[in-house]
Amino acid sequence: MVTNRSLAFALALLLVFGGGATAYWVQTDGGTIETREVRFAASNGQVIEGTLYVPPDATSSDPSPGIVATHGYINTRETQSPFAIEFARRGFVVLAIDQTGHGHSDPPAFANGFGGPPALQYMRSLAFVDDENIGLEGHSMGGWASVAAAGTQPDGYESMALVGSSTGSSGVPAGNATFPRNTAVVFSEYDEFSTLMWGVPHASNVGQSEKLRTLFGTDERVVEGRTYGSIEDGTARRLYTPATTHPGDHLSTTAVGDAVEWMQLTLEGEDEMPPGNQTWWLKELGTLLSLLGGVLFLFPFGAAVLGDHRFERIRREVLSARGAEGRGWAVGVALAAIIPVLTYFPLNLLGQGFVPVSWLFPQQITNGVMAWALGNALITAALLGGWHRVANSGTPLEHYGLDTGDGWRTVVRSLVAAVVVVGGFSLLLGAVGFLFDTDFRFWVFAVKLPTTTQFGIGLRYLSPLLAFFLVLEVLLHGQLRSGNREFRTALAHNWIAVVGGFVLLLSVQYAVLLSGSPLPFGQPLLTIVAFQFVALLSIVTAVSTYFFRLTGRIWTGAFVNALLVTFTLVAGTATHAPL
Repeated sequence: MVTNRSLAFALALLLVFGGGATAYWVQTDGGTIETREVRFAASNGQVIEGTLYVPPDATSSDPSPGIVATHGYINTRETQSPFAIEFARRGFVVLAIDQTGHGHSDPPAFANGFGGPPALQYMRSLAFVDDENIGLEGHSMGGWASVAAAGTQPDGYESMALVGSSTGSSGVPAGNATFPRNTAVVFSEYDEFSTLMWGVPHASNVGQSEKLRTLFGTDERVVEGRTYGSIEDGTARRLYTPATTHPGDHLSTTAVGDAVEWMQLTLEGEDEMPPGNQTWWLKELGTLLSLLGGVLFLFPFGAAVLGDHRFERIRREVLSARGAEGRGWAVGVALAAIIPVLTYFPLNLLGQGFVPVSWLFPQQITNGVMAWALGNALITAALLGGWHRVANSGTPLEHYGLDTGDGWRTVVRSLVAAVVVVGGFSLLLGAVGFLFDTDFRFWVFAVKLPTTTQFGIGLRYLSPLLAFFLVLEVLLHGQLRSGNREFRTALAHNWIAVVGGFVLLLSVQYAVLLSGSPLPFGQPLLTIVAFQFVALLSIVTAVSTYFFRLTGRIWTGAFVNALLVTFTLVAGTATHAPL
C-alpha cells in the first residue's frame, strides 16, 4: 500500500533530481557548453577554485574571448551563474571563481586581491582563450577583485563590468577617465551599498556621485545609458541603473542583460545573440526545485529513521500541553518574534567586533551569528525560567519535551538519529553535485556541502549554536504549545514566533528603501543576510515542529537543526583566518 510517507519521499526525489537535471541542461546550454572544475594557485601558493565554461567553438587554433566572473562577499561562484551562463551562450569562455576564503578556495578571505589577479593570469594562460580579448565582470566585492586584477595587469584585459560595485574601495585602485579600461557600472536603482560604493545616501543619486563623475571624466551628472569616452582608446564608460536591489542583481534579466551588452560592445568575436535572450532563470528555478525537494526529503526520511526499532526508546506519545494560554500566549509569541530582531544588529556586530578571528573561530560573519544565537539563548532561557516559576510552577519537564527518558542514552540516541538524518540529506546533496554540478539554492540562499576544512570549522561552532536550538525547542514546545492544535496550525504559529519578526524587519527596511530613502536602520550587509535567516529559520521551524510531534521530545529536532544550520552557515560564508 502506498503511504503518505512514500508519496512525500517520491516527490522529494523527483524535485531534487528533476530540478538538478533542469539546472544542468540550462547551465550547459543543452549540453553544448562544457563545464570544468579548475584549480590554480596564486603566487604565494593559495589555491583558488572555479568553474570554467567552455563554448564549443573555443579551440587553441581559434581562441575565443574570455571573461572572469567573480561573486561578492559571503557568496560562492554559483551566484554568478546567471552572468556566466549568458556570457558562455554567446561564445565567451567564462571563469567563475570562488573568491579567496570562499567556497572551495583556500582561506583567508581578501587575500591576493580577492582572487582577481591570479584568476586573470590563469585565464590568460589558457590556449583556447584570446589573451588580448578578455573582460572582467564582478558583483559587489567581486568588482573589487576585477579592479585589483586590472591594477596588477593593466594590459591583461580589455573591458570591465562592475555590477553593484565600484573602484577605489577596500584598497583597490581608484578609477579615473582612463582606468580601468572600458568600464560599465551596473548600479541598481535601489542598491543598499550606495554609500559604501559611491558615497551617495541613496542609489538613485549615483549619477551625482563625485567618485563616479571622476571615473567618467565629467564634471556633470553622469547620464544613464550614454557612452562616455572611446571603446577604441579603452576609455569608454557607461552607467546602467536597473530597477532592482544589490542582491536583486542576481535575479534581474535587466542587470544580466546590461553586463552582456557591454561585453558584446567591447570584446571582439562574440555571438550577436541579443542581450535579452536569456535562459539562466530556468537554472535558478531548477536549483529552487532541488532545494525544496531536499528540505521535503528530511521529513519522510526522518520518519523512516525514527521508525527503526533501534530508535524506539527516543520516541513517545506527545504529552498534554502545559503552555501559556490566551493573552499570555499572545505575549509569548510577540516576545519570541520581536526580541531576536531587536538584538539582531547589535549582537551580530558585537560578535563580529569582539570575537577575534582566529584558528578557533575563523569566520567573522559566523562569529556574529554565534553571538546573536548565544545572546538570544540566554535571554529566552531567563524569560522561560521566570514564566515557569511564576505561571507554570510544578509542571513536570516531560510536558516540555525536556526529559531524558532512560537517561543520557536517550540524548545520545537522539544525536545518532539526527546524524543519520542529516547524513542522508548530505548524501542526496552530494549526488546532485556529482551528477549535475549543482547544489540546493535559490538567490542568496544556498545549501552546500562543506569542504574538509569547513567541516572542521563547523565542529567548533556547533556547540554554541546547539545551545540556541535547545532553548528554542523548549520555547516552542513548552511555553508556546497550548491546546491540542493540529500540526499545520502549530507550524503556522511557530513560524510566526520564529520568522515573523525578520519578515517585519525586511518589510520595513525595503518599504523605505524602495520609496527613495536610505535603509532606516542601516546595516545593508546584515539586512541582506536576514533574507538567509528567513529561509533557514523557516526550515528550522518545520524541522522542530515535525520532529517534536514524532518523538515527543526536543532532542532530535534540536540536533538536526544545529547540524543543518551550522554547516550551511560555515560552507556559505567567508573564512578570514589562514588555516
